[in-house]
Amino acid sequence: VPKHMLMTCDAGSVCVCVCVCVCVCVCVCVCVCVCALLSDSFLCCRSRSNRWRTKQNLDYCFLMMYAQTKGTYYVQLEDDIVARPNYFTTMKNFALQQPLEDWMILEFSQLGFIGKMFKSIDLSLIVEFMLMFYKDKPIDWLLDHIMWVKVCNPEKDAKHCDRQKANLRIRFKPSLFQHVGTHSSLAGKIQKLKDKDFGKQTLHKGHANPLAEVTTSLKTYQHFTLEKAYLGEDFFWAFTPVAGDFIRMRFFTPVRIEKYFFRSGNIEHPGDKLYNTSVEVLPFDNIQGEKEALREGTEKSPRYHRTEDGFICIGMFQNGIAEGEVDPSFGPLEAFRLTVLTDSPVWVILSEIFIRKAE
Repeated sequence: VPKHMLMTCDAGSVCVCVCVCVCVCVCVCVCVCVCALLSDSFLCCRSRSNRWRTKQNLDYCFLMMYAQTKGTYYVQLEDDIVARPNYFTTMKNFALQQPLEDWMILEFSQLGFIGKMFKSIDLSLIVEFMLMFYKDKPIDWLLDHIMWVKVCNPEKDAKHCDRQKANLRIRFKPSLFQHVGTHSSLAGKIQKLKDKDFGKQTLHKGHANPLAEVTTSLKTYQHFTLEKAYLGEDFFWAFTPVAGDFIRMRFFTPVRIEKYFFRSGNIEHPGDKLYNTSVEVLPFDNIQGEKEALREGTEKSPRYHRTEDGFICIGMFQNGIAEGEVDPSFGPLEAFRLTVLTDSPVWVILSEIFIRKAE
């Protein structure tokens, strides 16, 4: 197309030119601005707000392209939000604790694009997809389409698709960020978005625990698994324990532990606690230290007791809570275990697990 025939279109529009050549040297070109994908475009060029949204999509793309070599993770935040205390450490630990590496988005807020974390290595894919469809839909909608393309099988039903996408998009609760602004960057637009999960009384509390394989003899209720409780994603809920039932956390590599804290029950089910339950540790390979620790106290009343399978009892649950320090002489530990000593009349909830590594 000759330069004098070129024209500039508004954001959200594309320039379409049709040229008809009458002979070798004479061509007639007509150029018009039309909305991209006229029939289904959510961001049609005629709307001022949608031109603003289209530009916002491009802004996100440029920001991601700049940031992709600057760090391991990328988090999208806004300047009109408030955050929970220690949000940075919470987000970092949650990302590092993910058992699988194929996640794509970690969500720390349910609002739009706020509080979304990505691996920097995935930003190129996200940007490429967004640049193809930035005129058509807002970015939070496009993210869902990316995941559909990656993992959904058109020959299977929507439930299967949702399960597959749930492996890529993992939600942290409660929300770490709340939107407090009311005036949008689009002049005249009022934005009264609020995250209902922010500030809620939580039914569980998550911590950054050492990487471990968790197992239990208890029968889990619905989706309230021990794995989620250990990762801080949810609480663990199980049917009535009997004597001999256990909850075990075996570390992937032996680790020195400074202290521990376990809380059972929560505000909705305060009676679902662990009663008459011991806290036990399994030292990795520190025979001399174990002997010294076991000898402390008196001969009739030693400080610690060893179980038949080699675990050492270091504490008990009192009123649904077990907490204490770990004797440094035990050295690196291979595992933690909670053992139920007598039958319980109630179900059990484990709402907080905190195993703190020694500095």
